[in-house]
Amino acid sequence: MPKPPAGGSLSVPPAARTIAALPGAGSTAVWQGAIASLCMAVGGLGVGWMASGSSLIRVPFFIVLRDNPVLVFLSTALVVFGGLLLVRAWLRLDQRVQDWGAVDPKVTVRVAALWCAPLMLTFPLFSRDVYAYIGQGRLMAAGLDPYVNGISALNNYHNLGPDSMWTEAPTPYGPLFLWIEQGIVGLSGGSLEIAFLLFRIVAALGVVLCAVAVIGLSKHFGLDPSKTLWLTVANPLFVINFIASIHNDALMLGLLLVGLLAAVRRRPVLAVVLVTASIGVKPITVLALPFIGLIWAGKGAGWGRRIARWAGTAAISLALLTIAGAVSGFWFGWVPAMATPGTVWIWYAPFGLLSVVAGWLTQIAGGDPDFVAAIIKRLGTIIGVVAAAWLIVRGGTEKVMLRMALAFTAVVVTAPMIQPWYITWLMALFALVGVSGGRPQLAYYVVTVFFTVIALTDQLDVFEWIPLVVVRSVAIVLSVAFVAYMVLWDWKTRILFAPLIPSRRGA
Repeated sequence: MPKPPAGGSLSVPPAARTIAALPGAGSTAVWQGAIASLCMAVGGLGVGWMASGSSLIRVPFFIVLRDNPVLVFLSTALVVFGGLLLVRAWLRLDQRVQDWGAVDPKVTVRVAALWCAPLMLTFPLFSRDVYAYIGQGRLMAAGLDPYVNGISALNNYHNLGPDSMWTEAPTPYGPLFLWIEQGIVGLSGGSLEIAFLLFRIVAALGVVLCAVAVIGLSKHFGLDPSKTLWLTVANPLFVINFIASIHNDALMLGLLLVGLLAAVRRRPVLAVVLVTASIGVKPITVLALPFIGLIWAGKGAGWGRRIARWAGTAAISLALLTIAGAVSGFWFGWVPAMATPGTVWIWYAPFGLLSVVAGWLTQIAGGDPDFVAAIIKRLGTIIGVVAAAWLIVRGGTEKVMLRMALAFTAVVVTAPMIQPWYITWLMALFALVGVSGGRPQLAYYVVTVFFTVIALTDQLDVFEWIPLVVVRSVAIVLSVAFVAYMVLWDWKTRILFAPLIPSRRGA
């Protein structure tokens, strides 16, 4: 039977639109990924985030599971093993399939859905941001301004389970997500479990939007939709950070991508509305608006037309955000609140590490370490913004997607904190530029492995009398061992990482 053309889903017979029909016995890798996801979901019952105010905290099953150190370590092992087995399944799927042009995009979407499904029914993993969402929703329901008040303004706020960073800090989210938070809190009737399940459904809807947009954008740019879906929505980082961790980045990214799809299909006003909705979730996507203006201007447009389209894009978006601010009564309170994540740092963020080192050296010299660290962080932010602005004005209307991907990269890389879920934005945008193999695809392998390990070893919820340092050490050792196995010993996957291993010839 002849193979269908790349991206030509209409020519694929219905019988070939099932997981079992994946070429090269790819279904084996798919079911391996499903088992991996199930392991994570089961382990998440033991070390996923459970708020102290949860109605399940007194259920005997969870008391035994979370109170017994052996079961806690077993749960940790299941989560780590499942997360990295999912990475291996993802790698093997590409190896098995080889020719993604023979795969209907619907099949790849089903693969992603199968890998996400078990994680819909476990506790939040690797992040408790969803409990901050619930707290902010309660602030809204109480008539308090979340751009002024932290969650600590609520009675018994500790029972809600948010990270301590959010107890005093204002929310950096846009007005649309505040309404979603308030709506979910109202629908949940005070139940934390129902609330985070509803937020997980919202995240899943964001993933659906991503899938729809990726298929449409891939066809527009002449890319293979199934391969691009494999790089994005079926990527373990998307599954872990969007479904397991329940980050609102899923909805933010989904709205951004469907906005880009509307833009390339010559529906500029709809594109601006959708991207503005994305800004209403997380304002970082305001960075996409100038690129929407460039797409609207069209190829070969001169400065006059570009400036006119930028002005039109800004006017529409500003009008919508002003209306949203007026309706909520909070206006543009999210603008100063956006600085909240910049107060923290992480070791693999260049400017975050540099700020800490510079502060330490300043303290030794008798200076003010906080002042110096703040300057370094601010310098990184300025460099990122300037680089993004240069990419907006440089190059006219050519290579808009690549420049937008680079602009987002500049802003992320120069931030003092780089969260694993930030990387999903970049992976989606670069995938739509085109990743055909070689070094770009190797970069996807490395980034996926690295940030999966970061997620798996970062945040696990255990009772106070169980030593967290021991639990995390178990997670780190297991992660390092599994990665070493994939990279050095597994004859099926080590070939993918061979360019990173020094050659032994001549030794």
